[in-house]
Amino acid sequence: QVQLVESGGGFVQAGGSLRLSCAASGRTFSSYAMGWFRQAPGKEREFVAAISRSGFVTHYADSLKGRVTISRDNAKNTVYLQMNSLKPEDTAVYYCAAGMGVSVVTTDYNYWGQGTQVTVSS
Repeated sequence: QVQLVESGGGFVQAGGSLRLSCAASGRTFSSYAMGWFRQAPGKEREFVAAISRSGFVTHYADSLKGRVTISRDNAKNTVYLQMNSLKPEDTAVYYCAAGMGVSVVTTDYNYWGQGTQVTVSS
């Protein structure tokens, strides 16, 4: 089993940047592909980015491509999401998730963190 804890969320002005972190417990972190999703109030959870076990393969939502970068450090059991040029519409709770492969589908991920709030003001 994997436990995930996100951090790094907060309040930022439009155009600013944030770096989210997701720390995983256990010794099997490198066995999982990792994903970031987000959920705004009243909306469904949506895919943001995903990274393979090794970190060599990444995939991004088209709407966010060029503004976000996913990375991982298997030695530190941590996955990151660097977000730049933030917009008010990026306001959401951001979740990290662990699964068996790079996927945009929430049900392909077995473990989820509790989420971290990102609020972008105009």
